[in-house]
Amino acid sequence: MADAKEFQDRLLSLGLARVSEAAALASARLVGRGDEKAADQAAVNAMRDQLNLLDIKGVVVIGEGERDEAPMLYIGEEVGSGNGPAVDIALDPLEGTTLTAKDMPNALTVIAMAPRGTLLHAPDVYMEKLAIGPGYKPGTVTMTMSPSERVSALAAAKGVSTENITVCVLERPRHEEMIREIRSTGASIRLITDGDVAGVMHCAEPEVTGIDMYMGSGGAPEGVLAAAALKCMGGQFFGKLLFRNDDERGRASKAGITNFDRVYTRDDLVRGDVIFAATGVTTGSLLAGIRREPGWVTTETLLMRSKTGSVRRMTYRSPLR
Repeated sequence: MADAKEFQDRLLSLGLARVSEAAALASARLVGRGDEKAADQAAVNAMRDQLNLLDIKGVVVIGEGERDEAPMLYIGEEVGSGNGPAVDIALDPLEGTTLTAKDMPNALTVIAMAPRGTLLHAPDVYMEKLAIGPGYKPGTVTMTMSPSERVSALAAAKGVSTENITVCVLERPRHEEMIREIRSTGASIRLITDGDVAGVMHCAEPEVTGIDMYMGSGGAPEGVLAAAALKCMGGQFFGKLLFRNDDERGRASKAGITNFDRVYTRDDLVRGDVIFAATGVTTGSLLAGIRREPGWVTTETLLMRSKTGSVRRMTYRSPLR
């Protein structure tokens, strides 16, 4: 593990915000154009170019897939100038490619940075996820509880009826039974079509978003990014890797994972200080999307540091080129 003293997160944070902003600006040109791949590639190219301007010895540990599957920002790719601290990079250049292509809410660019060796190298498999916001005792909800038990336990801890609990769930056929069970408690559900990093982040600000809990399975790499966000914002996160075949178990073994049944906490996934940036591409419940005015373009970025617990909302206005 790199010496944490080398990780000058305060100095690096603004650079990370610029990386996120550049990716959002590049992909925003393709909002509503119906081309998911082109939007994603534009974000990837811009994010990579900006990362290589930073004085870091960066390695992508959560990226756009394996080296032979992704032309840029693949897992294991080295980024940065080669000078400065050794860091892990977790990123999703465009979280919500479908949302972008269809001009739907909550498309984001997302990136996190931490000292080398502190982010889990999550394989590209599914992860069962559970998240709640800050202020609750450890063990308030657990992965061993059923969905209805989690709702009841959170309602009791919050001092409200289960009818006052809202759960965010990714709308997929695999979640149909879980959705029925959650609704049987009287709780409401906010279904999202894509973007489960944003879905988990909603739990950290329930008074703003109206979301109390996140449940369901999604990509494991996105789980690490979501844990990084909650490390800064506050909240509890649990994840368990799900394997459909031996090939996926092989990917996990290649990533250094030996216990296939382990339940990871937020601090297992992100073992040190982390900085996190997200920029809105399309307007949603977390961030405003790219706004164009005559001669200008404006972005909104969430920039956070776990060391200080600081959460900044930054508006960047630049001339159209």
